[in-house]
Amino acid sequence: MIILSHRGYWNTSRPKNSIEAFEYSFDLGFGTETDFRDFDKRLVISHDPPTTDALPADELFHALAKRNPALPLAVNIKSDGLQSMLKQALTLHGIKNYFLFDMSIPDAVTCINAGLRVFTRQSDIEPLPNFYKEAAGVWMDAFSDDHWLTIEAIETHLDAGKEVCLVSPELHGRSSVPFWNRLRDSRIVDHSSLMMCSDLPEEAQAHFLS
Repeated sequence: MIILSHRGYWNTSRPKNSIEAFEYSFDLGFGTETDFRDFDKRLVISHDPPTTDALPADELFHALAKRNPALPLAVNIKSDGLQSMLKQALTLHGIKNYFLFDMSIPDAVTCINAGLRVFTRQSDIEPLPNFYKEAAGVWMDAFSDDHWLTIEAIETHLDAGKEVCLVSPELHGRSSVPFWNRLRDSRIVDHSSLMMCSDLPEEAQAHFLS
């Protein structure tokens, strides 16, 4: 299983979605998930509506390309209509191991038609993934209950030839250990198309290697 950091590898000295958090994540060999918007006709990194001090996306792309452009990049789309700018930036920096997710359904269709790699999503409140046939993979989340996210549900997507990225429970303020134990005990973690997004990438990696 491949571990991605959530909004970079952050702490009190490296804020979420900062260039320091991304660089630290890449230096340790972890890909990342982060939030993309547009501001003043350019791509920026920002979970909330951006301001003038939002991190330009080019800084993230440059840091990833400089360290290891093969590390996975999960692009959480927070604004519609980013396809042209994103495609241009990804091509310019030679970044091919990426996927887009969380956009609106009409925007997802536009992304797919533009030839971009898109993940659909499935969760405890979204049991049926949209545009499943066209999607490169599935973002699997559990907002309130991890138990619906069974090994069998994950295997169904992997067996269908989809990549899968799991949301680790600590992103929702729950203990990660029970879910991590279920994954480790199943040995599904050996699958090369399985990823997990975590606030605790080093702890997760150590847990699954133990």
